[in-house]
Amino acid sequence: MSNPHTSSNQLTVVDREGTTHDLEWEPDQTMMEALRDNDLPVVASCGGTASCATCHVFLEQAVFDTLEERSEDELELLVEAESYRECGSRLSCQVGFSRDLDGVTVTLAPEE
Repeated sequence: MSNPHTSSNQLTVVDREGTTHDLEWEPDQTMMEALRDNDLPVVASCGGTASCATCHVFLEQAVFDTLEERSEDELELLVEAESYRECGSRLSCQVGFSRDLDGVTVTLAPEE
């Protein structure tokens, strides 16, 4: 029997070509790390410090609404992106693992 405190979440990712990927999101990872570690095309140039926007993703409205507010730094980077969405855009490095996000679908934003 698996331990509910250490098991991973399921994450469904829609890549830039529209292909769907199902992957495991481990409790010690940010969403960006889960994407990068599963060989999805997330550059994550800054390594997760919210100082670039190369891990920009779109989240479904219902999921977006459950997350903490975006920081000023995150929002500043996102609004400069051509594909920015007021509701839905997040830097995946700023989305931490949560049991509430098990089964969530995330879409990679277009490369800029």
